[in-house]
Amino acid sequence: MQVINFCVVLALASACTGFAPKVSQDYVRSKTVALDMANGAKRKAALKTFGKVAGAVGTFALATTGAPNAAIAAKKAVEVVETVDSTKKLITGGAAVIAAGAVGMKLLNGDRTTSQDFLEAEPYYDQSAVPVNVYKNKAPFTGKVASTKRIVGPKATGETCHIVIDHNGDFPYWEGQSWGVMPPGNREKDGKPHSVRLYSIASSRYGDDMTGKTGSLCVRRATYWCPELKADDPAKKGVCSNFLCDTQPGDEVVMTGPAGKVMLLPEEDPTTDYIMVATGTGIAPYRGFIRRLFVEDTPAARAYKGGAWLFLGVANSDALLYDDEFQEATKKGLRLDYALSREQTNAKGGKMYIQDKVEEYADEVFDKLEKGAHIYFCGLKGMMPGIQDMLKVVAEKKDINYDEWLKGLKKAKQWHVEVY
Repeated sequence: MQVINFCVVLALASACTGFAPKVSQDYVRSKTVALDMANGAKRKAALKTFGKVAGAVGTFALATTGAPNAAIAAKKAVEVVETVDSTKKLITGGAAVIAAGAVGMKLLNGDRTTSQDFLEAEPYYDQSAVPVNVYKNKAPFTGKVASTKRIVGPKATGETCHIVIDHNGDFPYWEGQSWGVMPPGNREKDGKPHSVRLYSIASSRYGDDMTGKTGSLCVRRATYWCPELKADDPAKKGVCSNFLCDTQPGDEVVMTGPAGKVMLLPEEDPTTDYIMVATGTGIAPYRGFIRRLFVEDTPAARAYKGGAWLFLGVANSDALLYDDEFQEATKKGLRLDYALSREQTNAKGGKMYIQDKVEEYADEVFDKLEKGAHIYFCGLKGMMPGIQDMLKVVAEKKDINYDEWLKGLKKAKQWHVEVY
């Protein structure tokens, strides 16, 4: 790498002689310094050298670090130089190329850019062009598995895996959307292909590697315990979840989508509070939210001044998902509460389920919603009755008609539900 840098510096230095400003003979009178227009050909040749060297370095370095828009910009800068036909364009084009080359040199020297802003709308909160159902059942997309990893401890109830899928930047999505997965093979009952299964995407639009070329799924392996066999019955296992949890790097995954808009983040008002309620793998969309707001350097993260509050319900500590990431995010403002049904007890002495944990903060949750907060539910649909009953009790204490209140939340699009 040092050899490459040295060669680049030499090439750029030799080209610089073509840009040395010439002091005009009229300098005493005009007090200006002008480019030597008589040597326009020399300067143009030098600028081309700058363009090819700096632009090439910028394109190479930026492309290899996953900043496609920046790489394209460097390439375009070179194209500007190749087609300029006036001094003004030469100077402008030269500045663009030198800037691109400078960024490339910084990257080659290990100063990698950390901004995630190359997949944003303009402005970043504009949802008018959110991609929906770009790939359909009859014309699906084929991605490749980059990695599959078990992410729960030995005492967890069941196996949950984190699967990273490489889409090479050809399958854009937004946080809160889902991918459809078409498992290989056919159904035994009629010989037809398996139907599509929807999975909430568990990464931000930039992916875990922040290149914008991958997406992740959080999948629990579905099994059926047969009391007669006293073992899992393979004939009744979940076809798609087992396929995904068994994948290896390089395996192909046939996909559709992205699907849905109900779970998108409303980012226009950066003071909006987000309350996220999940059970198990329902954590998936919230991981994308949290990465966007607290991990990545996105326009949304830089602007955000609201409060993000996550409730997650699982069986025990070994079943917690992405806990290390969430604990790190608490240092940057995330509020985090867990409901561990087999380790904690609720106020009545029973098991602590997600609705019980939310109930502990019922008044605060209600007040936040009254002030415009958005609340999200994702996971098992069994959590919904308990949560709604709890909110109803709070509403009655405040002499508020719960049904009308809930209707108002839905009308204002503050109530987001994706349960199964």
